[in-house]
Amino acid sequence: MSEAAVLTVNNPAEAANARIVYILYLVGLAVGITALVGVVMAYVNRSDAPEWVQTHYQMQIRTFWIGILYGVISALTSFLVIGVFLGLFTLVWWIIRCVKGLKAVSSGNPYPNPAAWLW
Repeated sequence: MSEAAVLTVNNPAEAANARIVYILYLVGLAVGITALVGVVMAYVNRSDAPEWVQTHYQMQIRTFWIGILYGVISALTSFLVIGVFLGLFTLVWWIIRCVKGLKAVSSGNPYPNPAAWLW
């Protein structure tokens, strides 16, 4: 078996805080303030985390700030029909990123492309 074919197995328990951040982000869609708590947790925990968990924190931080950007653009264009569609896109984008992250963290995998703007 080649070295590339060997998979490293990460302990999902190492990413308990990253999992909590994803949950806070999803709850934040209804409550709001929990997303802010989640991004603070991601900033605080990212330096001490294993490398594979750091990819999740990087993605979570980017999700928060890009989500703010998309939300502001949606709000500014809300008087046009396009703003409503951008707002719906932002909502779906946020949910997909969180669900994809939860799936990866639960199986002990790093986030595949934490620097991506989409998913």
